[in-house]
Amino acid sequence: MSDWHWEYDPDPRHVIGETPNLAFVALVEERADELVRAAAALYLDGAAYQGPSPGLGEEVLPNGMFQYLTVVRQRCLYVVQVTLWPL
Repeated sequence: MSDWHWEYDPDPRHVIGETPNLAFVALVEERADELVRAAAALYLDGAAYQGPSPGLGEEVLPNGMFQYLTVVRQRCLYVVQVTLWPL
């Protein structure tokens, strides 16, 4: 089993804010789960990884987007910004 995970950085309230659109937040979290599974498959050596950092990533979803940072040596994907587009 992979020990990869994702989290909001610095915390959910800061990143998500007080958005009333819980369906969009659920989409963000679902996509973060998928990205973690992909990172676990791509970076098998995890904490021993010595290559370049993947850097900041961006995912566009219906009604918004989010940015994330993959830190391979920590085996973590940090969701750093969630933007909900006005309807």
